[in-house]
Amino acid sequence: MANNKTGFTSSFGVIMAAAGSAVGLGNIWRFPYICGQYGGAACLFVYLLFVFLIGMVLLMTEFVIGRRSGFSPEKAFPALCPKRPAWKLVGLYGMFTCFLILSIYLVISGWTLGYFWESVTGTLSSIANDGFADHFEAFVASPWKPVVFLVVFLAFTLLVILGGVQKGIEKVSKLLMPILLVLVLLLCVRSLTLPGASKGLDYLFHPNFALLNWEGILAILGQALFSLSVGMGAMIVYGSYIPRDSNILKTATWITVCDVSIAVLAGIAIFPAVFAAGQDPAGGPGLVYQVLPVVFNSMGTVGQIFAILFFLLLSLAALTSAISLLETLTAWLADRGMKRNVAAVLVSVAEAALGVFVAYSFNGGLLSHITPGGMNLFDWVDKLTGAYLPPIGALLTVIFFGWVMKKEDIYDELSNHGVLKVSWFKVFYHILVRFVAPAALLVSLVAGILT
Repeated sequence: MANNKTGFTSSFGVIMAAAGSAVGLGNIWRFPYICGQYGGAACLFVYLLFVFLIGMVLLMTEFVIGRRSGFSPEKAFPALCPKRPAWKLVGLYGMFTCFLILSIYLVISGWTLGYFWESVTGTLSSIANDGFADHFEAFVASPWKPVVFLVVFLAFTLLVILGGVQKGIEKVSKLLMPILLVLVLLLCVRSLTLPGASKGLDYLFHPNFALLNWEGILAILGQALFSLSVGMGAMIVYGSYIPRDSNILKTATWITVCDVSIAVLAGIAIFPAVFAAGQDPAGGPGLVYQVLPVVFNSMGTVGQIFAILFFLLLSLAALTSAISLLETLTAWLADRGMKRNVAAVLVSVAEAALGVFVAYSFNGGLLSHITPGGMNLFDWVDKLTGAYLPPIGALLTVIFFGWVMKKEDIYDELSNHGVLKVSWFKVFYHILVRFVAPAALLVSLVAGILT
């Protein structure tokens, strides 16, 4: 099936753009605190299994669906199976998931940009070590700070999307990803030279399976899917931009390796510094905003530079992922006939509205009285998008790929129409796609619901 839309110009561009989507807040904000809560290396071991045996498999399925159809999710599924048009509902489900994820992503990205600004102006370095928890609570409950930084961050993201696939997404990704790698390596070097840093490495690479439970396994699976941006339609859209001569297996492997490497490097940058400052490595979601500023302050004068680099790193990682989420929704509306730039602006306005709604849900916020399931809106959406919606979307997608889509089409796409040898196809298709990935997703979802 021909793909006539504007796509990426090279395999390197594909890898940088898709790795930019994968490498984001999930790696640097979410992964370290999940690792801290669920047993260090025990969490890391399960994470690696999920990423390579499930996440990478799902990444390849979405790339094949996208490139084979040439469409965004809603049209991709019925295009590959015209006799069962109801499968377009899976594509719409992905768009709904993507919409919710981007709203909460913008909130966290706004915090990050705000903390970057405060680190540059010296506000963070002027706060006493026992005052960061109160500062964070005041920041998120502020009637204007989270909203202003959310809108500024969204404006940067929109500008990239308005630049188009090649001159916007691909060009920016090629620039930002190398910068991101250099920043995380600089942070690792500084963190490892701190007194007591070895305790952090021991914590990260020594498994404590006593802390690993079903709730943790579900969180790790959600993290693996969230980190690789699968289960929400984003990689189907990026798949539709992949050049016809790109090797999907190699592309997916490089993206997965980049994703895992940045997550592990983030752990190496964070945990030694946390232990060196005598802080709690299982600090939860507040690890980045409440614990790490204490760590930076403990470093003296160089701590402000460290803080600036870290929150710049986090902001750039957030931007590369937000670009893919906004592009996914923009491409969806463009496939429905709307002009691309109009679609991008419309989605941005809708996301800003929902993001502001979520941002005001904290204690002291205008909407803090709304508590679905006993949680504020932010925590409720975070739980929904982190542990449930992407795995369900991934399960439906892999079922379509393994049991509905034509096997011959899959083989043809993975082999680049017979040019590439795919001796691994039987294991990939008959074992991983049809049984291992669906079973793992289903077991984890059931266990999560029961617990």
